[in-house]
Amino acid sequence: MEITMLCLIFCLNTLSSSGTKEEEGVSIRVIPGRSQFFKYDLVSLGCESSAGGNTVKRNRSGRAPESCAYGWGRFNGSFCTIFDLYPQDSGLYWCETEPGEHSHAVNITVTAGSVILESPVLHVMEGDAVTLNCTTKTPSNLPADFYKDGFLIRTDSTGEMTIHSVSKSDEGLYKCSISGVGESPESWLAVRAPAPPPAALLPVSRLMCHLVVGTPYLLSTIVLGLIFRDRRRAAQPDEEQDRSHAVIMEME
Repeated sequence: MEITMLCLIFCLNTLSSSGTKEEEGVSIRVIPGRSQFFKYDLVSLGCESSAGGNTVKRNRSGRAPESCAYGWGRFNGSFCTIFDLYPQDSGLYWCETEPGEHSHAVNITVTAGSVILESPVLHVMEGDAVTLNCTTKTPSNLPADFYKDGFLIRTDSTGEMTIHSVSKSDEGLYKCSISGVGESPESWLAVRAPAPPPAALLPVSRLMCHLVVGTPYLLSTIVLGLIFRDRRRAAQPDEEQDRSHAVIMEME
């Protein structure tokens, strides 16, 4: 009974853990979650990791990697905040742990111009809806032209473009422009295919459970069968002796 209960507990743990898998490593968050900023804007970059010693680093063009609080940010907990962005703050940013794990790098662009393209700073999943906003320093709903890889793809009267079901073909460099106001920098829209569901793990787990739970019963059946066989063999000489005695009695 104890063996059976242990087997059942093992199976329950296996089935519950096969449906989900925690993401490992370290990841970076950007608040607000866009890739372009105006000069003097504020941005916070956070690290998410189970390991200790998280820090935010950056790599600007022509410079060595720098850690947060090295004259450009203020590190508080797991977040690095830049209170006044400048165009020279443009570059790659990532998280790093003491054991040496790295997150994916994100590209942040700071402009002294009047227009930015609000687009996701992190990758988006295939099938998701993605909205791109052409934004000015002073909020407005002016018409905007949207470009992908240098080609005009859409003009919207409200300055907003939505891709309702994004695919890998939508990946590329995007920018926008507003007549009489200006043009935004370019930002890369990254599209990632969703991870395959762990459907194959469930049948394997169930098979393991059937084997683990069924094995004690199978072994018990085999053991009982062997015991019964040995007892039958041990009883055969007595049965043969009784038969011989019975035959002799009949002959007499």
